[in-house]
Amino acid sequence: MTDNVYVGNAGRDATLDRGWLLGHFKDASDPRHSEEVEIKWGVHPQGDERPQWVTGEERTALLVLIRGRFRVELPGRSVLLAEQGDYVVWGRGVDHSWFAEEESVVLTVRWPSVPGYKVTEAVGGRHGHSGQGGVLEGAPVKAC
Repeated sequence: MTDNVYVGNAGRDATLDRGWLLGHFKDASDPRHSEEVEIKWGVHPQGDERPQWVTGEERTALLVLIRGRFRVELPGRSVLLAEQGDYVVWGRGVDHSWFAEEESVVLTVRWPSVPGYKVTEAVGGRHGHSGQGGVLEGAPVKAC
């Protein structure tokens, strides 16, 4: 069925929705709509960082380094993704932050796809993780 197929390019499509390629936030008629999982193609310039720690995370996350050097900060631990294919996984309740030591591309997979996690830019805030950063509408910051 061709109505249930989408063909795209992660680099180009990522610019349309803050890097997110798949998740609950896509239109229900779009094959990229999912309430089970979210997938993001994050493009980060060198020095890009999460402006504040994510706390109270309700999802499990997997980050895979495609290119660059990307540091993930976890409670009591710093994880450096330095070689293509390096990855880190954390579960519910694990606070985190991140920093792009070099220009980096990171594939993020989170599950489940939880409504209410839309990030808006804080006044005077930095963009991070392909435009994310700042505060969430109606909830504490909970984006990777």
